[in-house]
Amino acid sequence: MSYTLTTPLYYVNDRAHLGSTYTTLACDAIARYRRLRGEQVVFITGCDEHGQKIQRTAEAAGVSPQSHCDAVSEGYRDLWQRWQVSNDRFIRTTAPRHRTLVEQFFARVEASGDVVEGRQQGWYCVACEEFKDDPHEAQDPECPIHRKPLEWRDEVNLFFRLSRYQGQIEELIRRPGFIAPASRRREVENFVAQGLRDFSISRIDLPWGIPVPGHPGHTFYVWFDALLGYLSALLQESSTTGGDDADHANGDLQTVDLNQVLARGWPAQLHVIGKDILRFHAVYWPAMLLSAGLPLPERVFGHGFLTREGQKMGKSLGNVLDPEVLLERCGRDAVRWYLLRDIPFGEDGDFQQQRFTDLVNNDLANTIGNLLNRTSSMARKWFAEAVPPLATAPDLEHPLAQAAAAAAQQVGDALDALEFRSAAEAVLQLATTANGFLNDTAPWKAMKTPGQEETVATDLYAVLEASRLVAVLLAPLLPELSSRMLLQLGQQPFASDQEQAPAGAWLAAQQWGGLQPGLPLPVPEPVMQRLELDGPL
Repeated sequence: MSYTLTTPLYYVNDRAHLGSTYTTLACDAIARYRRLRGEQVVFITGCDEHGQKIQRTAEAAGVSPQSHCDAVSEGYRDLWQRWQVSNDRFIRTTAPRHRTLVEQFFARVEASGDVVEGRQQGWYCVACEEFKDDPHEAQDPECPIHRKPLEWRDEVNLFFRLSRYQGQIEELIRRPGFIAPASRRREVENFVAQGLRDFSISRIDLPWGIPVPGHPGHTFYVWFDALLGYLSALLQESSTTGGDDADHANGDLQTVDLNQVLARGWPAQLHVIGKDILRFHAVYWPAMLLSAGLPLPERVFGHGFLTREGQKMGKSLGNVLDPEVLLERCGRDAVRWYLLRDIPFGEDGDFQQQRFTDLVNNDLANTIGNLLNRTSSMARKWFAEAVPPLATAPDLEHPLAQAAAAAAQQVGDALDALEFRSAAEAVLQLATTANGFLNDTAPWKAMKTPGQEETVATDLYAVLEASRLVAVLLAPLLPELSSRMLLQLGQQPFASDQEQAPAGAWLAAQQWGGLQPGLPLPVPEPVMQRLELDGPL
């Protein structure tokens, strides 16, 4: 089974921030989950590199737009590799194959009669690269998102006849599950109910863009161009370094065929985006695909924004969280856990440093890490440095076996629904239950009583097995912590970043009783260090 998912293609006017990191890590968890289930995953990310904003940013820096894009895109690629993001494709919209595909796609849309010339008047936000609906008489209008003055535009553009697709888009957005969460769907319903209007797909006198074939002086509007990156990414061969855009410099343009995307992972099962670009993905993009005769994506998920200590992050406030600083000072496991465990996916989230520290230390270092460390230490001490031998193995009626089965069910259901918080809480609850069982049975006391060795062996086995299952269930969320825990239990970690797991292997590993009695246990080391932050991030 194939599963294609995408992050947005990040706009390279600036380097990556925490918001783009959050989106990408969430998609990485989904990709890992699907691979663990034995599915063939195509995980797409990359950069959107055209438009006036990029041209102006490059000019302000005194470099060419291409040099600017090369530097920032490489920064994204490098950052995702250091976060161990398991993307299969990394597309840049300045790649030759992308340009050729855009031209082919446009030819289909134009042949459908959906391209007309018209006059575009209105207030334009260069940062958003879109026209706003502010009235013409507005005084000093500004973008509500970027809080920057809008620019008045009056020019002849090419338009896509979106209005022709009113009925089909209305039907599409009513389809259960197409737009999630429900709050996002209502936003789109309200927008569509006002009546769809044709939208501009070209700009004039803007050299930094893809020229429109047959229309001299016109370049493609950045959004028309960028959305097609989800298709052009599928034309690239996979790479062991997290996706490949090697065709950027010297691609064979003769190999580009728009029909190839149907065999290489299209339609996508999931687009994950920030809620600010929902309209483009849930309305414009499906209409464009309908016009070109291509299948529609199955789902568009718009997540919320991140704030810091209750305030919007911004350079002027000096409170921007740099993902490189977070990586260096806190590590991958800590940040992944906080973002996936504390923020309900789809809602806005607030990064609070004290809560971040508390959750990482209490959940990962104490509840999960200490459980494994102390149980393994006792087993090694009393049972020849190995998993305790069993006279009678704990069966499926054992309370920890039942807790593990419940946790496994909840994790699967939650990740199917993109409810990372619920999945993380299920794993944590299993570890909490195992800690409670260990405290109640108190093997350190029972071992002092002659004749209790078999009981202690059984109890310790049950806790070690529960710890193994915690590690198994953590694999899509915290792959590195999962691997360290499994190695400490003498088990093999799961497949590496971009490898498809053998069908059923992960589900089979969730079955109670997988830990072999008598298996040697390595010398225990802390699988998660406590987070001690000296000063604000």
